[in-house]
Amino acid sequence: MAARQADAEERGGASTRDRLLEAASALFAERGYDRATVRDIAGRAGVNQALLFRHFGSKRALFGEVVSRDGREQLRSTPAERLVETVLAGMLTPPGAVDDGDDVGAGAGDGACRGEGDCRGNGDRSGAGAGRSLETLLRSVGAGDEISAAVTGLGDDYARALAGLSRADDSSLRGDLALSWLVGIGLMRVVVGRKPLADADPGEVSRLVVGTLGHLLEGMAPPDPGAEHV
Repeated sequence: MAARQADAEERGGASTRDRLLEAASALFAERGYDRATVRDIAGRAGVNQALLFRHFGSKRALFGEVVSRDGREQLRSTPAERLVETVLAGMLTPPGAVDDGDDVGAGAGDGACRGEGDCRGNGDRSGAGAGRSLETLLRSVGAGDEISAAVTGLGDDYARALAGLSRADDSSLRGDLALSWLVGIGLMRVVVGRKPLADADPGEVSRLVVGTLGHLLEGMAPPDPGAEHV
């Protein structure tokens, strides 16, 4: 009996792993590292908690894999010259977000996981999960040393990509400055909820930021006046 159960779990392992990653990505973005519990992640994925530990070993390891997967997929799938615009879209209008003032973004991620028992990995790494990567980090600021490696590693990747948009001798500094501004904007809007930034139109924020950063990173594409931010 135990052997048959183990075989069944092994055959469904890829699906279970994907569902856990999708559920964790949504909940970490909504609540941050500390407030997203193992029980809630497993519940949203529709699996037993024991399977989470079987696949990832710990909540810390799961968080690191979520951040790495989502962030690096965004970097792979987004043209460098459009990276700032794409990151802003993910932070300003998170996938599935509901504008109800809830400080944990209860609606965020519904596009990936609809209900506790329905979180299907669809293989689209460039969609909701990737768009949540920096929001996940923002909501997890202050969670402690256990996530510092994931935060540092992903930040380095984004900074390098942004630095590549400048031909100046101080391109690394410019990349760091651009990333710092993006993180600051996300922190004040997503986590702190400071007004008027928290209520500002996403398209207007993106236009102002992209236009200004274009002076710092000359390889950036200019703001797209026809782009819609919904």
